[in-house]
Amino acid sequence: MPDAQLPPNAKEWLQAFIGGFIATLLFHQGIVALFWLAGLIPAAPWNMSPVPPFGIPKVLSLAFWGGVWGPPIWWLIRRWQGLRHWLGALIAGAIGPTLVAMLVVFPLKGLDVSANTVVGGLIVNGAWGLGLAVWMRLVFTRKMV
Repeated sequence: MPDAQLPPNAKEWLQAFIGGFIATLLFHQGIVALFWLAGLIPAAPWNMSPVPPFGIPKVLSLAFWGGVWGPPIWWLIRRWQGLRHWLGALIAGAIGPTLVAMLVVFPLKGLDVSANTVVGGLIVNGAWGLGLAVWMRLVFTRKMV
């Protein structure tokens, strides 16, 4: 369905998905890159290793889930203005995805949760939340001009 035929609300949610996807590739993985370059983590950013069951690159799978998180986080912060908007994006982005990763995903994959993992998750996911907020501001500012 062409973009022009989507109702405004559907366009907004699609933009939130796209923003979450892009925020994963740029902001989330950007922080992972800084951690990796500093020798703080062993895993390199933008991992292209295939992920079962479909064999798509790990970074694209991660970006898809970042896209899935985009609409609920955007729903939460979209009406907030100023500092509240940016802090809300940082905090909601940090807490929601990190909690789900540590309480659901890690146990399902048999991975251990440590204090370093939690702190790292909060940082990279907080950066992701800011990336989502930046994308959405750019999209809606461009539409208003």
